[in-house]
Order: sequence, then structure tokens, then C-alpha cells
Amino acid sequence: MARKKLFWTLSVAFLAGLTCAGSAFYSCPTWVFGHIQELRMRATGAESRVVMIDGHRIHYYVSGPVSGSPIVLIHGLGGRSEDFVSLTPYLEKSGYRVYAPDLLGFGQSEEPINATYSISDQASLVANFFDAMGLRRTDLAGWSMGGWIAQKVAVDHPERVSRLILMDSAGLTMPPTWDTRLFTPTTPAELDQLDALLMPHPPAVPRFVAKDILRISASYAWVVKRAVASMLTAKDVMDEDLPSLKMPVLILWGRLDRITPLSEGEAIHLLIPQSHMVVASGCGHLAPLSCSSVFGPAITRFLETSYSRPASQPMIVGE
Repeated sequence: MARKKLFWTLSVAFLAGLTCAGSAFYSCPTWVFGHIQELRMRATGAESRVVMIDGHRIHYYVSGPVSGSPIVLIHGLGGRSEDFVSLTPYLEKSGYRVYAPDLLGFGQSEEPINATYSISDQASLVANFFDAMGLRRTDLAGWSMGGWIAQKVAVDHPERVSRLILMDSAGLTMPPTWDTRLFTPTTPAELDQLDALLMPHPPAVPRFVAKDILRISASYAWVVKRAVASMLTAKDVMDEDLPSLKMPVLILWGRLDRITPLSEGEAIHLLIPQSHMVVASGCGHLAPLSCSSVFGPAITRFLETSYSRPASQPMIVGE
């Protein structure tokens, strides 16, 4: 009798737990997805930490052996450090000490109301992050807007960047051909348009999920708008500065990218004579996340060899 009672007690508790979990997912699916990403990041061995930089609280993950060669990963506009969850395992397994900070205003970092969120200010933050981590010299990788920031850091502090990796990077005087207001969508239709720009074959987003994404988007839209407005001034474009880079550079691109089209990657490749370029066929702007099986090995191979001789033609992978 006691066993039967215990069985029903546990069954009711289990069903109640499922009901609560289902209710949480339905009401706040982005919160659930976000925590899943955090758990995935921690599952790689990454530690979640906070550091004060310029008086602001900056969140970051660190993983890999303490004695490993350091590499810093910079996320893109509207992104966060967890965006590298699919890439960090490749680096950790190769023995690198991986740092992935949340830029000011994004992820779990502070959102000061008086910040410009410009490329130059974020680049200064990254350089100060090096100091806070005790990184005198490090490899540096950036994705999208993060690639632009990484370029700025490498140009301003070449002595501190051993090797540079740019993934579907912005940074040149190439005005977007799409409506930048889509970065802060306000309707399900606009969210669908943004997804179509980010992914070649975007999945259908359930209505309740779209509603929650729009709610979250509205909460930090002012940060994204301020960053976009700064970028559109073209004050920090890198066209004239990239040829000055002397460190080994790897350029990784999704062939079907519509946010920063392949032509921009090819232009960056031409501006940096010693650079190597790898193009992932069938991948879009989210290639570092969706095509990590191409980008991960390409990055570790580059870090191990540094490619002493330049390659004029991009290598296309996946055809």
C-alpha cells in the first residue's frame, strides 16, 4: 500500500512539474531557450564570470586549460557570448584558453544609458578586457559587428593581436541593401523578414515564440538602434586601415549570407594581402552557429599553422 501511495505521489509531482515547465515555456520561451544555451555553454566546461571594466559590469565565459594559448571571441549586434557555444568545443579540445565576453549593452553585461555603443568604444572595451584578463597578446576572433570591432582592435593595437579571425564580418564602406530597422522587429512579419536575412532556410516560428521574441527585442531595441546609428555614420569603417595589418588573418564566410554578403568578405580578403579565406557553401549569416562543423576545424587548423603564405583564391567548403 505504501509503495502504491509513493508511486502516485511521484506521478502527480512529475505531472505537476511538466505542467509548470510547459507553462513557463509557453509564457517565456525565449527565457527557456536562453537558459538552454547557458547550460550548453556550461556543459562545454565554460565558467560564467563578471569583471568590472571602465566602471561597468561585463559578463564573460572562460573555458579551456588555464595554461592554454588565449583566444578572445567577440559576438555580433544583438548577440551574446553564448552564440559561440558550437565553436568553443573545437578550441577547447585543441588546448586553447577561450574567452567570450558579452559586449557592453548585450547579453548579461551592463546597459549604461549614456553609452554610445559605437565600434570604437566597444573596441576600447575589448582592449581593456585584455588588460583585465592579463592578456598581453592573444588571438582574436569576431563575428558580424564583432568582426568589425576585432578589426578595429587589431588596427589600433597590432602588438596585442597574434592572429585575427573574421567571420561574416561587417566593417567596410558597404551600405546595407536591406532595411536596418529589421534588427529591431516590432511585428511577426518583420521578424520573419529578419530571419530570412539571417538564414537561407529559416524555420517557421510559432506565434507564441514570435510574440516573446518581439517582447524581448523591444526591451533592448534602444541599444541596437544606437549601435546601428553609429555604424551608419561610417565613422569607423576600416577600408583604409585593413592593408596595414601584418598578423595572419583568416576570413570565414557563409556563401549565402544576406546581412554581410560574400562580396564584402571578398573585399576584405583583397585588402589584407596575407589573409586566407574559407567559404561555407549553403550557409548564411549564422554560419558560426549553424555551420560550426566547417568553421571549427578551419579555425583550429589556422591557429596551428598560421598559413605562412597567402592564398589568392577563397577555399569553398561543402560543394
